Amino acid sequence: MRPLISAVALGMALGGFFDGILLHQILQWHHLFSLVPGMTDLRRLILWDGYFHAGMYGLAVIGLAGIWRRRGVIGDDPHRGLWAPMLVGFGLWHAIDAVLSHWVLGIHRIKDDSAVPLLWEAGWLIVFGILPAAAGLWLGMRQFSAGDRSGAGVTGLLAALSAGMGLWAMQPPPGQPMTAVVFRQALPEPHLRAVVEDAGGRVLWLDADQAVAVVDLPRGAGWGLYRQGAMLVAGTGLAAGCFAWSRA
Repeated sequence: MRPLISAVALGMALGGFFDGILLHQILQWHHLFSLVPGMTDLRRLILWDGYFHAGMYGLAVIGLAGIWRRRGVIGDDPHRGLWAPMLVGFGLWHAIDAVLSHWVLGIHRIKDDSAVPLLWEAGWLIVFGILPAAAGLWLGMRQFSAGDRSGAGVTGLLAALSAGMGLWAMQPPPGQPMTAVVFRQALPEPHLRAVVEDAGGRVLWLDADQAVAVVDLPRGAGWGLYRQGAMLVAGTGLAAGCFAWSRA
């Protein structure tokens, strides 16, 4: 039972990464707490998205550690001991997220600005929740011949898809001239504009606290802003995640 739990935990972590990378970063349909009253500050939303991803990393480490410790048992039947429960965990994550986050707590929806959010959530639950979980259950009950690698292929595809979305999120969209910057502390507007201009860019938008700016910046110039008090600069790798290429 313990190997199964570890594999389910790893599958849930992959499901969380898939959710966060695709919906928070690439499509930017919602943040973790985007419908929570009072959570309108972009920095706070990004911070909590970061905590969410950190939690998924922790869950993945726990799952991997458990799988490694019981690799001998899992190796006797990897289809039932690893691939099947990982698929179940992937689907289980989306089922829990739909019920708890969308319908019970209401902290976000799949597509916050949709006129029919329930339709999006039902479709997402079926495609990424019910179908992977059903595939995992089918895989766990199926009889395999020697050398059958179907389970590894399906689960490997999910892992590669999650990792690939992370790399995709770090790239600027085609024709995107804007870069988001968060400074460690509020700067006087003339100082902030001077810092950006020294890096070869210009300020396009500035929040009321004068700590978050959207700038037009030459490619590769973002690294210089870290020396001027920037905490996160989209597209530099250090800011890969929900912040990268956020819309103002």
